[in-house]
Amino acid sequence: MLPSCPGNETEYGRIADEYLADKYSTENRVMPTSMPSARPTAMPNSAVKRSFSPLAGLLSYLVPGLGQIVQGRVTKGLFFMVSLYGMFFGGMCLGAWKNVYIPDSFHDNPLPIAKKLPPVVSDLYNRPQFLGQFWIGVAAWPAIFQYNHVTLPFADADPNWRNFQQAPPEHILKELQTDGDKNWDLGWVYTVIAGVLNVLVMYDAFAGPAFTASITANDRARIEEVAA
Repeated sequence: MLPSCPGNETEYGRIADEYLADKYSTENRVMPTSMPSARPTAMPNSAVKRSFSPLAGLLSYLVPGLGQIVQGRVTKGLFFMVSLYGMFFGGMCLGAWKNVYIPDSFHDNPLPIAKKLPPVVSDLYNRPQFLGQFWIGVAAWPAIFQYNHVTLPFADADPNWRNFQQAPPEHILKELQTDGDKNWDLGWVYTVIAGVLNVLVMYDAFAGPAFTASITANDRARIEEVAA
């Protein structure tokens, strides 16, 4: 992005604006009509070659913001990581850590259509919230482990993790939904929003940083030569 020329109201600023306007117009770039700071507003695809990074997108799926950090956009990546994890785990905390799970309810589903679906599809039909929570990445994987009756990797080290993201018994769910103060419902909303927002973070990492143009030392030297 072109920096604003200092003192645009001075003769130097006027010359700098004219020089940069002429430079970008000759390179088939579209300049704004007013040119307050000599910033090009659009460039054709031939001038901007964006390289996509599937690996960075995958990394940001696994851990929000990790793809941006690998690309060198550390501040942005850390912001995404702290914000989305804060929203996701904050929502879990509001829900007594029992609102991210996949129910094993295929045989208990009274709907005829559910019986015609594969078990996992039927269970997700009963708990569509997980379709949004899934996109937060590895933070939602314990629910998949629990659904498939696979022991969590860290459960042996700390038994308190054995039931993490496991589908709660029906009587506990009823207590959370009827006897609580709506925190359980509010909590899963936060977790779903965090997962869906991470889809945008993944795309940002996949698409990579936006192309930016800058005034070069040669440009500055020529501007000063003309101004003199």
